[in-house]
Amino acid sequence: MAPGTLADEIRLKLGDASPAERKVARVLLAGYPSAGFETMAVLAERAAVSTPTVLRFINRIGYRGFPDFQAALRTELDERNASPLSLYEATDYGRSHEGVEDLSLLQRGSNLFSAAVAQTLAELPPHDLEHAIALLSDGKRRITLAGGRFTNLFAQYLGLHLMQVRDDVRFLPDRDVERTAQLAAVNRRDVFVLFDYRRYEPDKVAMAELVQELGGKVILFTDVWLSPAAAHAQVVLPSQVAAPSPYDSLVPTLAIIETVVAGVLTALGEGAHQRMKHGEETARRMGLY
Repeated sequence: MAPGTLADEIRLKLGDASPAERKVARVLLAGYPSAGFETMAVLAERAAVSTPTVLRFINRIGYRGFPDFQAALRTELDERNASPLSLYEATDYGRSHEGVEDLSLLQRGSNLFSAAVAQTLAELPPHDLEHAIALLSDGKRRITLAGGRFTNLFAQYLGLHLMQVRDDVRFLPDRDVERTAQLAAVNRRDVFVLFDYRRYEPDKVAMAELVQELGGKVILFTDVWLSPAAAHAQVVLPSQVAAPSPYDSLVPTLAIIETVVAGVLTALGEGAHQRMKHGEETARRMGLY
C-alpha cells in the first residue's frame, strides 16, 4: 500500500517544529519536490536559518541525515513516474515469489482492493469531498469533465451520472478547435473535473492553471503522489492505486466517484428526482432505453 508523500510528512510535523524549523519546512513545501535536492547550505540560506536547524528538521520528520531524506525523495519521484513496464520489470512480475503462492489470485485481489478502498475513503479529506459535492450540485455552475489515456473512462462515467440529475454537464472535446473554443470561454461559473494519475499528462496541468486564472474551479481526481495539477485545484481527491498487477488500480477511484454521485443526488434532492423522471420519459418516448 502506498504511503503518503514526504510533503505530507512535512505538513504533519509542522505543528511540532520550532519557528526556525518551520521556515525550513515552508521552503521545502514551496519548492516541492525540487527544493529537497538543494544542498543543506542552500536550504539554510533560503530559509534564513543555520544548517544545524535544517538537519534538526530533517531528523524531526524521521530521517537520520540529509542523504537519507534525499534518497527517500528520489524513491518517491521514481514511484510518481513509474510505468506499467517499469513496475513489471522492477517486481519481476510473472515469476514465482516466496509467500505469494500461498494466496490465490482471487484472495490477493480481494485483500488488495478491499484495503485500498478502505484506506482511500478513510484518508479522503472530508472538506474536499463536501466541497466537490457542493460545486457539482450548484445549478449555476457549468461542469466540464476530462481524463487521460485510461482515466477518460472515469470522466465519462461520472459525467453520464451527472447528466441524469442536473443540467450543464459536458465533456471536453478531443478535436483541437472545439477544445480550444471551450477553454477560451471559461469563466467564473465553470467547474472542471480532471482525472490525472502518475505519468501525469502536461495538458491537465495547463488546463487547471488556465481555469484557475480565469476564475473557474478545478476538482482533481489523482493518486497519492498527486498530479502537478493539484497546485491549481480547489478540490483534490487522491486514491490509492495498489493492484495485483503492474497496472495501477482505479477501483478506489471508482469508489470515490460513486460516493460523490451519492452526495450530489442527496444535495439536489427532488430536483434530481424530477430530472431523472423526465430523462426516463424522454428516452422511452424515443425508444432509446
